[in-house]
Amino acid sequence: MTLQELLDSVITRYEIRDIRFPTSKLLDGSDAMTKDPDYSAAYVIFYTDVADFEGHGMTFTCGRGNDVVCSAIEQLALKFVNRKLQDLVSDMRATHRICTGDSQLRWIGPEKGVIHLATGAVINAVWDLWAKAEGKPVWKLVVDMTPEQFVQCIDFRYITDVITPEEAIEMLREREATKAACEADVRANGYPSYTTSAGWLGYSDEKVRRLIREAKAEGFNYFKQKVGSDRESDVRRAALIRQEIGDDGVLMMDANQVWDVEEAIDWMQDLLPFKPLFIEEPTSPDDVLGHATIRKALYPRTRVATGEHIQNRIIFKQLFQAQAIDFCQIDSCRVAGVNEVLAILLMAKKFNIPVWPHAGGVGLCEYVQHLSLIDYICITGTTKGRALEYVDHLHEHFIDPVIMKDGKYTAPLAPGYSIQMKPESIEDYTFPTGKIHSQN
Repeated sequence: MTLQELLDSVITRYEIRDIRFPTSKLLDGSDAMTKDPDYSAAYVIFYTDVADFEGHGMTFTCGRGNDVVCSAIEQLALKFVNRKLQDLVSDMRATHRICTGDSQLRWIGPEKGVIHLATGAVINAVWDLWAKAEGKPVWKLVVDMTPEQFVQCIDFRYITDVITPEEAIEMLREREATKAACEADVRANGYPSYTTSAGWLGYSDEKVRRLIREAKAEGFNYFKQKVGSDRESDVRRAALIRQEIGDDGVLMMDANQVWDVEEAIDWMQDLLPFKPLFIEEPTSPDDVLGHATIRKALYPRTRVATGEHIQNRIIFKQLFQAQAIDFCQIDSCRVAGVNEVLAILLMAKKFNIPVWPHAGGVGLCEYVQHLSLIDYICITGTTKGRALEYVDHLHEHFIDPVIMKDGKYTAPLAPGYSIQMKPESIEDYTFPTGKIHSQN
């Protein structure tokens, strides 16, 4: 079918699935706060009046509560039935507000919590549908936009004190001349990555050592360690990892929000000798000034990173303004999908904060590879001092999974947002009726 025929398609119905993977059995994803996660997807499919032309989206949770997010998706997805794709994508800012601007649903946010997680899934499904219509991966769809088209996707409400649409257009125009070269580079050489797969808190020292050696053999030189449950164990594990990766290896640490502010500062004193590049989520993600206090106490011996639980562009704005973080860890579906991420990327650029996306969860690697490519090609023009998280879990369930080469992400080329799961995986892992769950 032609592009116009696909753009003229109408969303006729939707399907929502509560998909859960029993990752807690092997403690994959375990950390000081989330000790036994079951990686899960609140998953939505938009069907159209064109056969086999579907938009897929999801948001990530850790198991219980996934059904709550699915209920919120239902409230939003019904707003898109009988809408023409062309009408939705011609003004993505307005499409974003279909979800965030509902005067009644807004009360259970606004723009945070369960309703915002649901918004991320729904908005990303629209992007998946749009990119498939254009025959491009999402990153390429955005890269091929004019600065004006890019900016039209963003809701600037609440952030114009930091960046205006006019300023954003000028920032993007400055990168126009280098976009082709950056795209060619990432297609040829990939995008830098680091691995968290070796550092889950519930793993034994022997397993951590084995996984680090395997990751090094695959080309990884950046490694993240989970900390915050037991100080003595953290020190022992840090010594083990530093021994394995050597002085040239890069070590990051992640406390997953478990500490109070002063506790974070004190605990890190024992870990600073192992030269961590940053401490991630040292305290509550809502505590902007707490992050600033921790950063002031620890900088420059180590730096502060956060983002996977930052609820919206407004809190990111405040973190930037307060000089509270050194690394911005966007999440592809914690905030309201691609639209809101674009706003955060532009603010990070303005404050000269490098973006290191969060990808520790099912489908997140598939999603965020697109966002890092957009950041590189359209906004920053550099990969220096940047890396994208990689976890080696559950990629086999996706039709177009991430492809790693020499410790780097390769550019995804299939049309869409890389998030469509295999039909058999959807069926087998749907909770509680799928065969994986009925066997337990």
